[in-house]
Amino acid sequence: MAASFLANRSIVAGLLVNLFSSICIVFINKWIYVHYGFPNMTLTLVHFVVTWLGLYFCQKMDVFAPKSLPIRRIVWLALSFCGFVVFTNLSLQNNSIGTYQLAKAMTTPVIILIQTTYYKKTFSTKIKLTLVPITLGVILNSYYDVRFNLLGIVFASLGVLVTSLYQVWVGAKQHELQVNSMQLLYYQAPLSSAFLLCIVPLFEPLTGSGGIFGPWSLPALMTVLFSGVVAFLVNLSIYWIIGNTSPVTYNMFGHFKFCITLVGGYLLFHDPLSLNQALGILCTLAGILSYTHFKLMEQEEGKSRLAQRP
Repeated sequence: MAASFLANRSIVAGLLVNLFSSICIVFINKWIYVHYGFPNMTLTLVHFVVTWLGLYFCQKMDVFAPKSLPIRRIVWLALSFCGFVVFTNLSLQNNSIGTYQLAKAMTTPVIILIQTTYYKKTFSTKIKLTLVPITLGVILNSYYDVRFNLLGIVFASLGVLVTSLYQVWVGAKQHELQVNSMQLLYYQAPLSSAFLLCIVPLFEPLTGSGGIFGPWSLPALMTVLFSGVVAFLVNLSIYWIIGNTSPVTYNMFGHFKFCITLVGGYLLFHDPLSLNQALGILCTLAGILSYTHFKLMEQEEGKSRLAQRP
């Protein structure tokens, strides 16, 4: 009884940490861009370094056991990790939170397209049909967004493409190298940091106003460091939730965060919301919920068939 109570308490605590960190990272990053104008790639570099340091201390405390991996086999994965975080942050910097959040929903259709085209994976008609309201809702929201800008949409599109590639490659690499997500991230984070360290000086000023070593205020630097800690908590809590709850819990919780982030964006940053945008959001949400429902049903049917085999 006591063990069950403690297990439930730890699950609730893990979900709350993930809820807090996943929502906060969006709002903190947006705040940093709006109020401090901190350079995007440098902020991403800070996140990677803090994540790697966090993972280093985690493995020292036996949270996970690191596994030796050949660097050459994860180079492209580390590069795509840089790309997906940088472009996603650029999307957040140049779009309203509503458009940024809905654009991320396009990751599911793009992943299905990549897996169908290049990995010859098949999907049921029901799964394919759920992509229609997801895509329609994103287009509807973007079209009627009064803060629409072409650069923001370009960054959002690149973010979706690279994120989709990264997610497909992560699954393939975990299977190929026989590692879990934390073991893979433990190598990815420092490698991605090294890549960004070489690239940052080419795209962002080093000194002066808006430069990496510019005259930043103490509150700005503290906020940037805090965002790095929150980014690490996002990664850690996702790994923990996947390992300690069911796929249903993980997916439903994801939809809950999706809704709260949208509402929070409109309340905190006063993003305008038209009726057509609201319809687009509801359309996308309906598609996401339908996709999750059918996907989980298919997984359960697959497990049942395996269990019935002699």
